[in-house]
Amino acid sequence: MKIAITSQSQGLDAIIDSRFGRARIFVIYDMETEQTSYIDNVQNLNAAQGAGIQSAQTVSKSGAQALITGHCGPKAFRALTAAGIKIFNAPETTVAQAIELYKNGTLVQASDADVDGHW
Repeated sequence: MKIAITSQSQGLDAIIDSRFGRARIFVIYDMETEQTSYIDNVQNLNAAQGAGIQSAQTVSKSGAQALITGHCGPKAFRALTAAGIKIFNAPETTVAQAIELYKNGTLVQASDADVDGHW
C-alpha cells in the first residue's frame, strides 16, 4: 500500500506541509517495500484556484490509498474521498514521524474537511 505525505521538501526528515493543495512536494511511501518517491507540486503553490482538486488528481495518479497532511479543504476532501483515498490529519512533524504515527494507528481518519477552501 502507498501513502502520500505532504512535505515542504524532499527527504524523510523534512517537515510535513500543513496545506494539502499547495504543498510543495508529495512524498509517496510504499509500506511494503519501504521505498520513497517524490512528486513536485510547485504548479499549485501559487495557483489562483483549483489547487486542491489538481493536487487530489496528482495524489490519485500516484496510486496512494491514504494521505497524511496538516489540513485539507472541502473540494480537495471530496475529490480525494471520491478517489477512495483515506485522509489523515497530522500535527507538524517530520515525514518519517508521520509515517510512524500512521503505522502505529495513532492518526485518526478525517471524516470531513478541517479548513475552509482557499485556506
